[in-house]
Amino acid sequence: MQPRNMSMSGVVDLAAVKAAGEAKQKAEQARAEAARTGAAPAGATRLVFDVDEAGFQQDVLQRSTEVPVVIDFWAEWCQPCKQLGPLLESLAAEYAGKFVLAKIDVDSNQMLFQQFGVQGIPAVFAVVAGQPIPLFQGAVPEAQLRQVLDQLVQVAEQQFGIVGAPVDPAAAEQTDAPAPAPVGPYDAALTTAADALDAGDLGGAIRAYQNVLSDDPTNPEAKLGLAQAELLQRVQDLDPQAVRREAAERPADVQAQIRAADLDLVGGHVEDAFGRLVDAVQRTAGEDREAARVRLLELFDVIGADDPRVAKARTALARVLF
Repeated sequence: MQPRNMSMSGVVDLAAVKAAGEAKQKAEQARAEAARTGAAPAGATRLVFDVDEAGFQQDVLQRSTEVPVVIDFWAEWCQPCKQLGPLLESLAAEYAGKFVLAKIDVDSNQMLFQQFGVQGIPAVFAVVAGQPIPLFQGAVPEAQLRQVLDQLVQVAEQQFGIVGAPVDPAAAEQTDAPAPAPVGPYDAALTTAADALDAGDLGGAIRAYQNVLSDDPTNPEAKLGLAQAELLQRVQDLDPQAVRREAAERPADVQAQIRAADLDLVGGHVEDAFGRLVDAVQRTAGEDREAARVRLLELFDVIGADDPRVAKARTALARVLF
């Protein structure tokens, strides 16, 4: 079976991915210019912001599919809040987009206060992929706070593949921000990779994408192209009927479900693939659970983090993990 004969509807359009990569490079250049002039780049994430009940869905729940959201429940009359709040804001700037800080005034937002079951303030929670995670209550030492935030960032990245968001340079001093990427330094290599993919040379495409990523680990076209090529390589020798029969007859067999999810995605059945693996994570434990979770994150890479189906699946994954 030639890989390019497979239906990739709903999966990855390499031309679109290339355009996204070029757009990212332009955004990085705009971000650098914004940092020089003091203006915020379009679409930049604010690191610290106030949240009320009306904006909670968009500002916290939806945003948590892209970046961990730390919630600081506070009040003007709370003296420990006045110690903890500035420390959280300072660390939000230092972490530079690895998490964002949502501040909720409990006096003005009693419903949120009650929904989170807050017993006293200051109280700090996190929301990752739509799921609330209690962190601590009361003022804590800076060293302990850093440890908690480091663990949160690690969980968000390892469990859900959430690595943060671009930030507003006016919201934080970005002393360690990377220099803007030069425009098009890998065009030839990426063209070679795409040509190999079109010709059915999956091994050659994978090597070409890996070569780009060895120099530029965040290159969006190479990352998505590699994920697509690896997916096609995994399914090229599979018998679809046999795989689907095995998955139906052996629902507890994680590897059978993983193979079926790969075929689902290649066939354009994105939500079916995600749902199958979320169910596998929920039903299993140990190495089987980890294998299903890791493959789900790999399929997220094939689709792309901006796709709403990925955001929905991240939320579903969070529900079964916590």
